[in-house]
Amino acid sequence: MNTTTAFDRVFIEALEIETIIGIFDWERTQKQIVSLDLEMNADIAHAAVTDHIDDTLNYKEVAKRLIGFIEKSEFQLVETMAERCAEIILNEFPVNWLRLKVSKPGAVRGSRAVGVIIERRRAGWQAP
Repeated sequence: MNTTTAFDRVFIEALEIETIIGIFDWERTQKQIVSLDLEMNADIAHAAVTDHIDDTLNYKEVAKRLIGFIEKSEFQLVETMAERCAEIILNEFPVNWLRLKVSKPGAVRGSRAVGVIIERRRAGWQAP
């Protein structure tokens, strides 16, 4: 990313995926929905000029990768799931920084959802 450009972000909101998640016996046998909200830095200036998908962060490819990974996973903790998803994004896509919210809807009675929000960045990368 050119450090003279703005800190542009590409986002995915409320990506719902079924998976095995949780620590209780019933959670180990019954798929539940997790919901992801994701913000990723991306230099989108060139794509705005060319109007071509190859010049930007392809959010559909990010979503497909996370869906495939999470559907096959069987984590006990949303913390672990969030960390592994962040690693995938930073290692496989042109992203230097991300904020990821992983929610388990209905996990606590009376709440809409519970979960974690993490921010991760490549080592040595500084926001412009």
